Amino acid sequence: MKQVLTLAISSLFILISGNSCNSDESVTTEENETNTEVVSGTVDASLFLEDGLAEPITMVEKTLSDGTIAMCYKITTTSTPSEHQMGPWCPTNISDGADKGGKWFENGELYDVDGAFIENMADFYADATWKMYDENGDIYVTNSLEDCQNAANPNVGEEYKNFCVECQPSYVTDITLTYYIPVTPVKLDTPIYISNGAPGGNGGTPPEGGPPPEEGGGDNTVIGLAFNGVNFDPPAPTANILGAYTLAPMDDNGGHVNPNTGYHYHAATGMTAQISQEDGHSAMIGYAIDGFPLFELLDEDGTEPTDLDECRGHTDDIRGYHYHVAPAGTNSFIGCFAGAQGTFEVN
Repeated sequence: MKQVLTLAISSLFILISGNSCNSDESVTTEENETNTEVVSGTVDASLFLEDGLAEPITMVEKTLSDGTIAMCYKITTTSTPSEHQMGPWCPTNISDGADKGGKWFENGELYDVDGAFIENMADFYADATWKMYDENGDIYVTNSLEDCQNAANPNVGEEYKNFCVECQPSYVTDITLTYYIPVTPVKLDTPIYISNGAPGGNGGTPPEGGPPPEEGGGDNTVIGLAFNGVNFDPPAPTANILGAYTLAPMDDNGGHVNPNTGYHYHAATGMTAQISQEDGHSAMIGYAIDGFPLFELLDEDGTEPTDLDECRGHTDDIRGYHYHVAPAGTNSFIGCFAGAQGTFEVN
């Protein structure tokens, strides 16, 4: 098992220079000797790893999802993690072990995509159509940008049926992504539920007797941003993927590559940079696009909070309102946005 990387706020992080909120205020690199506690109420841009940034962080005025005009951090990233390797995703033969493949989620569980998983997919899904390997046990894997794009198309052709879809980071070399995250989160009266949500386990169902969900999220929304500059995405469309008799595994970090937007995560597996908490609370792993912090599922003693709301958030005196991400097998992070969301764009 890979070791979880726990980072204190140190010279690896960037520090905001000054306290002004003027538009285009840039962020410079300085040494930061503060402790690991996260101040509640505002986003701390100094926590983002410098290696993941395409340009210095600035402050700009933007309109949030509820129409509020607010100061936001403009964070432009390369979507390339600096603290862990990307891949592997697809094993190449049914004899391969778990170290040759990635992960897949089904019914709330996380599975190793090793050779045996591929070999037994017909039994796993009770469908004899599944056979992703030839008579030698070699697995059919996409091996070019064209194949990756075609196999990931919602209208995938018959020629890609029973392929393991693997898009390499080298296919995406000329894009950056820019995120606008409110400096001070704006709490909403009614949460915005994430469309395309994974059923069960993601906390995205409104309380019994509560108001109907306001749909949000979807293809043009991200859930949030890890400290390494890689985005947390809405649930992967697993039904569509499986319906085409393809498989698009995540790597052990919970991520894979989209040829249009690059590497991104669909699950939190404990492999990204973390900010430990001195009181034993679970570690912080990033920010949601609404500016509220994202923390791991379990506290240091292995317990999960019992008072999370439908968005998977709660409040304490140290961190203020914050989220705890869902179990990795649920193909989700949070169930809804408690705050007005910022935006992102592909450059």
